[in-house]
Amino acid sequence: MKTWCSGIVSYENTPMTNIVVIGGGTGLSVLLRGIKSLFNVNITAVVSVADDGGSSGVLREDLGMLPPGDVRSCLLALANEEEGMRDLLAYRFSGGRLHDQNVGNIIIAAATEIYGNFEKGIEKISDLLKVSGRVVPVCAEKMTLCAELENGNIVVGESAIPHVVRRENSPISGVFTAGGIAQLSDTARKAIRESDLVIIGPGSLYTSIIPNFLTNGLTEELIKRDVATIYIGNVMTQPYETSGLGVSDHIRVLRSYLEGVKIHCTIWNTMALEADLLETYTLDGAGQLMPTEEDRIYFEQENIELITGNFIESYKGYVRHNAKAVAEAIACRFQLT
Repeated sequence: MKTWCSGIVSYENTPMTNIVVIGGGTGLSVLLRGIKSLFNVNITAVVSVADDGGSSGVLREDLGMLPPGDVRSCLLALANEEEGMRDLLAYRFSGGRLHDQNVGNIIIAAATEIYGNFEKGIEKISDLLKVSGRVVPVCAEKMTLCAELENGNIVVGESAIPHVVRRENSPISGVFTAGGIAQLSDTARKAIRESDLVIIGPGSLYTSIIPNFLTNGLTEELIKRDVATIYIGNVMTQPYETSGLGVSDHIRVLRSYLEGVKIHCTIWNTMALEADLLETYTLDGAGQLMPTEEDRIYFEQENIELITGNFIESYKGYVRHNAKAVAEAIACRFQLT
């Protein structure tokens, strides 16, 4: 795979053995599968806990626990147990009082009650699934994500944000948390302090990536550690949420929440979508993200290395990152084995 790079990163001869991946949503679990399948490294997924919709939202509301959905997806991505167990934990009920509830989420809820807290429950399930690495919540407290739209309205709740943004046809101008700032979890703090490489993304910019940086302590720990940090850019814009934002705009928005954390490298796809697939996304209000010459100039000025290539694949009519291709690009640049 050919890539185009610019900029300078000063980590040429540093072996990378402890990798921390920060994010949430499906993008994070896809990337974890790619890294796990190719390299013998220690992986820690630091996962957002802002989700309040669907099965996770019901358990969060009913049991007062952290939302398990993104954590479950990452556990399954890193699992080494037989396929049948993964299928079981991914199963979602289709009817009755358990309609739309996920078996894995219910098991995490049970483990949380049996072992006394969310993180201990995750550890026990990790043992059951023979997970390669660790999956930890970014904080141990419930987080309520809020968004301020460009029209001035405030939306409360992660699951409500995309719906209101679309209904009011008003992009997001910023996000914040209600009810105080959550503290970075001890396990996430320890993982960052031991990290050799930090990967941010891919995932929804405002609702999966940035919420992690709204916790107290994450940016401070990243600044102290000062290891190579990669941001993996999304393939598509999100309808109305990031409409109109280009590649460098995504970086600018993210950096506004990083409080001095240096992004050393960024990865973006440059393979154009097939016309019929692109049309489907366009009709939904999304557009493909690919670096322009202006973006390249911006990265050179900011001394951010840009890696580009064919990093996509289609899956059931949708486009997503090709996790293996992304992982290989990271490995080539940062000497993973």
